[in-house]
Amino acid sequence: MVDPLAEVVSLLQPTAPFSKRVIASAPWAVRRSETGRPFYFVVLEGACRLTVENAEDEDTMTLTEGDFVLIPAARAFSTSSLDRLPPAADEAITSPLTPIPGGVRVGDPEAPVTVRMLVGHCVFGSQDATLLVPLLPRWVHVRGEQRLATLVQLVGDEARAQRPARDIVLARLLEVLLIEALRSTGSSAPSPGLLRGLSDPKLALALHRIHEQTAQPWNVAQLASAAGMSRSAFFEAFGRAVGMPPMEYLLTWRMALAKRWLRQGEQAISEIADRVGYRSVSAFGVAFTRHVGMPPGRYAALH
Repeated sequence: MVDPLAEVVSLLQPTAPFSKRVIASAPWAVRRSETGRPFYFVVLEGACRLTVENAEDEDTMTLTEGDFVLIPAARAFSTSSLDRLPPAADEAITSPLTPIPGGVRVGDPEAPVTVRMLVGHCVFGSQDATLLVPLLPRWVHVRGEQRLATLVQLVGDEARAQRPARDIVLARLLEVLLIEALRSTGSSAPSPGLLRGLSDPKLALALHRIHEQTAQPWNVAQLASAAGMSRSAFFEAFGRAVGMPPMEYLLTWRMALAKRWLRQGEQAISEIADRVGYRSVSAFGVAFTRHVGMPPGRYAALH
């Protein structure tokens, strides 16, 4: 059986080559504005508060030892000690920063340390990341998973040590941690996306069909039948869980596959069109151009 999450993660090509140690002494607060890059936190010791901002509202969570958080497309977020409010939007760095080997110390450098973290940017190697990231939740927060706890402990041990090839080992451990966090979230995903859809047994049936038989000329009624639901109930439940209508999800996935195969240059456009469910090259060309912004032939030539 095809695993939709594995396919999406495989296309995203997540890596975690950039990390730094952060230690902090209360009270402290730091706010950052990002440019859509994925960001992660691993809490090695202590606790802190994380506030993730978005266009509609903001989500604040308390992070404790062993927690892992991934923000697939960070825009703005803040971290702070538990004894103060998150920094306001017009605040940038509100606490002293002192460089330390491999990272930074936040707050009074003479005060007791209250939290230790490993933070950094992830990299999605795929050129289709802009298509695929919307299939992920706004943020992923994992707690209480034994496998994650073991990985966090290994990451912490490696981050504190000065062993040969430390950076390479740390990057590989973080890659595994990213994937494990995504598949561990399931129904606890805080916002719509593929993870929440897969956690619903009925919707998962339809999602698996889409990924197993992408070339099929699916419509909403057929996908609803695969899920064992009425058309209206399926349409509503899919949009609520995944964050987009079923046919938009199907189109997004088809275009991501088409772009990958066009870049590889090993198949004719007619063959790619057939593999992603289009019975004519012209119909595929119209859909691809509308979705990507250029015809498939030109896209292949540029890549």
